[in-house]
Amino acid sequence: MAKYNIREKKTKEVTYLNLVNPELMETLENRIIDYIGNKKMYKEKAYSAKRLAYDIGTNTRYVSAVLNVRFGMNYTSFVNRYRVSEAMQILKDDRYRGMTMEDVSSMVGFANRQSFYAAFYRFEGITPRQYKLSSEPKPEKMKVPEPIEQDTQEQ
Repeated sequence: MAKYNIREKKTKEVTYLNLVNPELMETLENRIIDYIGNKKMYKEKAYSAKRLAYDIGTNTRYVSAVLNVRFGMNYTSFVNRYRVSEAMQILKDDRYRGMTMEDVSSMVGFANRQSFYAAFYRFEGITPRQYKLSSEPKPEKMKVPEPIEQDTQEQ
């Protein structure tokens, strides 16, 4: 676990999680998905939980509660999950073959390459470079045709 400075997740009891009623929680969940996923606000490096709360008309405590209850993660992990998912698509796409890891990390919203590598490794268990290499098509071995057997009988 020492690789990329990833620590074990600590579980703690949060008392305000039960304060959000189920209807409001569902509404906020849909708004969060709309802003982060559909409007792709995860690409904005400076987009914060505070700004998300403002955009969806609530406060950061409710945003935090919804993300913890519905998705089992905090704001940063939620946003990074979207970023890593898009990065995986980019790394597999031939159109982006010449891009550096810094370019990819910036394109999906990470502030730097180190945070990109740490988040990618946390979610996928391998580095982005390893993922890119494993998803590249392997050159097919040249198949040697089998010799054609000629009929030795003369007609």
